[in-house]
Amino acid sequence: MVQFISPHLQYLLFLTITCTFYQPTDSESVQLDQQSFDTTIASNELVFINFYADWCRFSNMLMPIFDEAADAIKKEFPEAGKVVMGKVDCDKESSIASRFHITKYPTLKLLRNGSPAKREYRGQRSVEAFTTFIKKQLEDPVKEFKQLSELGKLESNKRIIIGYFDRRDQPEYNIFRRVATNLKDDCQFHVGFEEASRQMHPPGTPIIVFRPDKDRSTDLDETYPGSLTNFDELHVWVQDKCVPLIREITFENAEELTEEGLPFLILFHSPDDKESIKKFNDVVKNELLSEKQSINFLTADGQKFAHPLHHLGKSEQDLPLIAIDSFRHMYLFRNYQDIETPGKLKQFIQDLYSGKLHREFHYGPDTDSETEKQPTKPPESTFKKLAPSKNRYTLLRDEL
Repeated sequence: MVQFISPHLQYLLFLTITCTFYQPTDSESVQLDQQSFDTTIASNELVFINFYADWCRFSNMLMPIFDEAADAIKKEFPEAGKVVMGKVDCDKESSIASRFHITKYPTLKLLRNGSPAKREYRGQRSVEAFTTFIKKQLEDPVKEFKQLSELGKLESNKRIIIGYFDRRDQPEYNIFRRVATNLKDDCQFHVGFEEASRQMHPPGTPIIVFRPDKDRSTDLDETYPGSLTNFDELHVWVQDKCVPLIREITFENAEELTEEGLPFLILFHSPDDKESIKKFNDVVKNELLSEKQSINFLTADGQKFAHPLHHLGKSEQDLPLIAIDSFRHMYLFRNYQDIETPGKLKQFIQDLYSGKLHREFHYGPDTDSETEKQPTKPPESTFKKLAPSKNRYTLLRDEL
């Protein structure tokens, strides 16, 4: 008698029989667990972590490459406290996986001075690519100027933080450099020592300043008011200055923005339209600061992102316009000119939270309650399609 075996069971038996998991015998990559994790990230400038699962096909493909890269990096940077290539078995160390919001395997994250980088590693997965990435991360994030006149010629697409110090071996400079290491992706850091900066601060009293964007109303540098010996305090201040409240979404950063998990409030504008961007910035800063923990404020080039406009039934001729992408559906702010009416844009966001936007898209405006409502379907989210590709990860069940 032949017993029927389900296709699912056949697949499991196939994996059991044919898959040999990679088990290195000797590697410079460090296995991290609950006992060693915090000590390791606190005692090293960089810790590059492979979050994996033994049963994951992609994890097993990556492991020998990651281990070989760890050997190469150890040879390149042998000194203690510089860099560690670590790995976490997420099945055994579920509390660590939850702490870092791991939703797919393998996930590669970089921690600088104990703090996770905002962006996970999504580059090429090869020994050469990992080695190049680590070398880049260990480059000095602070550029030194020799004369004050050099600061008048700075050109950067990033915001600028400037430090004025008496000498390089000051404890305050060490803290400044650690903060710069953590936030080098978001800001450009410059420093001057001794004669190069002496006229900018009293002897023995270094200062740190933020240089505003060129399009802001003032050209005065903003001086950090807190303690220069408190890493956390300085880090919070610099991060607030370096990471803008309103960001531009591009095809390059869309994936990382979707991973933050917050709905998008997006201004779609023409490439040369600066006025609507300024108006949107003013409204967000004046009326919507209380929403910054629950929504991402973004601007988008409506020419480049014509596809979402098409889903909204709009085209470049309709710009500027504002929409919310909830990662399920897209909702259009009915009249762009209403942005000038105090409270209108804030109410639009509140209507998302309350479910009113979804309800009205399905059944029409709430004010038409006495008329028969015909169900409609709101446009589907287009930005969720820019989330991580399933072709290089095993996504967890709650992400499918």
